[in-house]
Amino acid sequence: MAELTNLESKLGEVTGLAMAAKTATSRVTTLARREHEELVDDLQRMAEEAAETERRCTELSGSFDGKKTAILEEARSTKDKAASMLDIYLDDESDTLDGFEFLTMAEAGEVGHWEVLRELARKAGHDDVLELVDWALPIQQGHFDIARTTSTKLAATKPPDEEE
Repeated sequence: MAELTNLESKLGEVTGLAMAAKTATSRVTTLARREHEELVDDLQRMAEEAAETERRCTELSGSFDGKKTAILEEARSTKDKAASMLDIYLDDESDTLDGFEFLTMAEAGEVGHWEVLRELARKAGHDDVLELVDWALPIQQGHFDIARTTSTKLAATKPPDEEE
């Protein structure tokens, strides 16, 4: 398999995080349907945007001569790591708040990865990657804001002295 540059590897990671985001939002949607149906529309939009992000990343990876397979292998590896974290964090006892707390962590990580990719693309003068980052980063920041504010709102409904 081809060796990846830092930029190509990071492109694989953001692709894998987008793949993982589809799974995570689906899992949190299942939790929300039980307790907070009003949150489902945001979760479904986040999943759709993750799918579009994955599609755009995959398409862009094809422009790296002879590297698409290696970039997508990096993506699958990242997706698998994120799926393991999801399985550890959310169990049968998890509620919607737990789900949004996980999404807060995951979305913050995605924002960070996209910012790193932006810096690498700037240094490399890779305009196609910068264009993708300019499209995706505001979406990821929006997802982080939704997850963070929803977590806070859900926490406000919990009696602080009540046992779990």
